[in-house]
Amino acid sequence: MMRTVFGTVGAIVAAAILIVLYLSFFIVDVRQQALVLRFGNPVRVVTEPGLAFKVPLIDNVVYIDKRVLDLDSPPLEVIASDQKRLVVDAFGRFRIVDPLLFYQAVGTVDVAETRLSSVLNSSVRRVLGEVTFQALVRDQRAALMDRITQQVNGEARRFGISVVDVKIRRADLPAQNSQAIFQRMQTERQREATEIRAEGEEAARTIRAQADRQATVIVAEANRQADGLRGDGESQRNTIFAEAFSQDPDFFAFYRSMEAYSKGIGTAKTRLVISPKSEFFRYFDNPAGGAAALDRPATTSQVPARAAAGAGSPAPAEAPSPPEAPSPPEASPAPAEAPPAEPAPVAPPAEGQAVPAPAQ
Repeated sequence: MMRTVFGTVGAIVAAAILIVLYLSFFIVDVRQQALVLRFGNPVRVVTEPGLAFKVPLIDNVVYIDKRVLDLDSPPLEVIASDQKRLVVDAFGRFRIVDPLLFYQAVGTVDVAETRLSSVLNSSVRRVLGEVTFQALVRDQRAALMDRITQQVNGEARRFGISVVDVKIRRADLPAQNSQAIFQRMQTERQREATEIRAEGEEAARTIRAQADRQATVIVAEANRQADGLRGDGESQRNTIFAEAFSQDPDFFAFYRSMEAYSKGIGTAKTRLVISPKSEFFRYFDNPAGGAAALDRPATTSQVPARAAAGAGSPAPAEAPSPPEAPSPPEASPAPAEAPPAEPAPVAPPAEGQAVPAPAQ
């Protein structure tokens, strides 16, 4: 009987000891920090994770999150320095760095978020009210967010909170003003585009003028070189013609006449108004042309005239320069034939008239 009583008492004592031990220790998670309260008053702060001791039934533990927390603020309307109304949606991120001060100032995270939201809205209105809408949306957005972060962080230090950063999620005009602002911005962009396009056209005209000037210089130089080459070619051509004429004047005259026939009457589109007895057709009337006159003897001071022009006329002692082949006249009436006249000294041969070489 006594053994049973002692066994029961021992079990109760052991259970009580286990309960006391269980209530004497608590675990601090790596994501948390603990504040030990004794009769409602904070006595110490535990920031390191692991197992910690407290007085059972006397001490109480309050866990405080040590992660970075989000602070969402409802959109608010702000008036910029240029009197434009803006709808700004901002949010922040904060961390509890002093658990004791945090517990004494605000107590819980919900109360801290309410207080920080009010501070954030005040800072946003104060900072954005000092700048223009243009600076907010284009030029100074990052700098403005840094200023807001510094101001909110200065107020949050009183609560044991450190504000990591503040971001402006959206900054727009009210719906009733958006269309008018959009049209004005569109007009400004069109004006800028017109100015840029005009500058581009002016630059294009300048470049085009320079290119035309350079092209003119290049073409003039090319024409000068071409004229020089053409002159050299004409000189060589005349030299070759002179050599050919000195070797066989009759054949040369015949060959040039054939070229003139080919170019003048070799196509169906050519129309000639010319006398059949013209010098141009001498090879049609006399196939031998002026070659028959070469068979008669000639002296050094006199050469026979062409058969078609008549014999017995005195001729110059030296052979003239190489004549050009007869070329067909273009749509011009044939000259009237002159009546027969008394023999006279023969003038220098006309263009296209073949002169035989002096007899050997």
